[in-house]
Amino acid sequence: MELADKAVGFLLSAISLSIFSYYTFWVIILPFVEKDHFVHGYFLPQEYAILIPVFAGVVLLSFLCVFVGCVMIKSNKKKKSA
Repeated sequence: MELADKAVGFLLSAISLSIFSYYTFWVIILPFVEKDHFVHGYFLPQEYAILIPVFAGVVLLSFLCVFVGCVMIKSNKKKKSA
């Protein structure tokens, strides 16, 4: 079991590092590269550099609010029945 946990941890770290590197290159370095360079073919337009994290944040915040709401409703039902 310990080996599986290490493998999952390594996989999550590798994925996180890959996403961070891709996003950092996309946002910080790519604006200084000429528009006709072949590397621009590997990246989405710059507008998505803001839209994707904002959308992900809104979705995450929404799920968090729904989760907290469900927990509050369940705890309120337990208090009424007890």
